[in-house]
Amino acid sequence: QVQLVESGGGLVQAGGSLRLSCSASGRTFSQSVMGWFRQAPGKEREFVAAISWSAISTYYADSVKGRFTISRDNAKNTVFLQMNSLKPEDTAVYYCAARRVPTGWRTDVGAYDYWGQGAQVTVSS
Repeated sequence: QVQLVESGGGLVQAGGSLRLSCSASGRTFSQSVMGWFRQAPGKEREFVAAISWSAISTYYADSVKGRFTISRDNAKNTVFLQMNSLKPEDTAVYYCAARRVPTGWRTDVGAYDYWGQGAQVTVSS
């Protein structure tokens, strides 16, 4: 069992930066692929980024590639999402998610077994 808690959301102007953190509890965190998703009002939840258990491999949605960076610290049971050059269309609730496997890229919501409660990110124009 893994419990996830996001923090670091907020309001920022276009072009600015924010860093989201996701603290995990549970013994299997270091063996899990971790991901970030987001959901804007009236839209489906969409994949943003994922990272393997070893942090060697990362995978990004095309819409955030080059602007967002996912990382993790297994010693602290934490995964991060550094968001730079933010745009108004990045406005959404951002969710941390975990899979019960150490590797393997999946971008569908159903492939992730555990979810955080979400953190609001608002980018003003």
